[in-house]
Amino acid sequence: MPDWLSVILLGLIEGLTEFIPVSSTGHLLIAEQWLPRQTDLFNVVIQLGAVLALVPLFWTKLSGMIFGLNNPTNRSMLIKLTLAFLVTSAAYPVMKKLGIKLPETIQPVAWALLIGGLIMLAVEALCKRRVLDDEVTHTVAVIVGFGQIIAMVFPGASRSGSTIMLAMFFGLTRSASTEFTFLLGIPTMFAASGVKILEALHPKPVNGVALPHSVENWPMVALGFVVAFVTSFFVVRWLIGYVKGHSFNGFAIYRVIVGILLFVAYHQGWIIDPPLTK
Repeated sequence: MPDWLSVILLGLIEGLTEFIPVSSTGHLLIAEQWLPRQTDLFNVVIQLGAVLALVPLFWTKLSGMIFGLNNPTNRSMLIKLTLAFLVTSAAYPVMKKLGIKLPETIQPVAWALLIGGLIMLAVEALCKRRVLDDEVTHTVAVIVGFGQIIAMVFPGASRSGSTIMLAMFFGLTRSASTEFTFLLGIPTMFAASGVKILEALHPKPVNGVALPHSVENWPMVALGFVVAFVTSFFVVRWLIGYVKGHSFNGFAIYRVIVGILLFVAYHQGWIIDPPLTK
């Protein structure tokens, strides 16, 4: 397969799955079973492309929090987003010190997809019997901050899926949960991407030995970035409208089916863990 075609496919997968609650990390790991495995820097950059697509879609709210802080609503939202961001940020150095990082194998992805799908079905069933609120409280903001940590530890958990379900479980409407999660994703993923890009470009010496710098095919990286950006833009715009009148049950069922199929494929030897492609 030509490099440009595999890069386009990976950009499409990233853009399609970054913000719907099915896990982009998990799907990229699955794709690497058959597509040439890319560098960590490539994966971070195309993720950044997907995140940038949120900026034009939420520009009115973002500009309000930048230029309209005299408005109490804008101030309140900025404080809550900052609170959630700080909760997540505090976990990163702790995880780094403890050596905790995302596994790059299929079985944890399968478990996370399956269990996450069942949890989504349970939360949706619970929320049908409750009156939900559109107002993001400080408590919910803190909980959503902790929810992002789940996706930092379990590949396949999905950052958006974990945070949206937690927000709904604690009383926030589906639309408000989705919007707050997406807004929080902008600073969180910008910061995470920035750190990972710096680490890839300037690796720290190990036992006093300098590691080689990441060698990238930057035109291919740029292609993946653009594909992820464009795809994510249309997916998020669609999802914002979709959640106003639909549940997440369809995504939950998809997760359960894919999780089961991954277990079957693994035990049948159709999937190699870790993948052989490089």
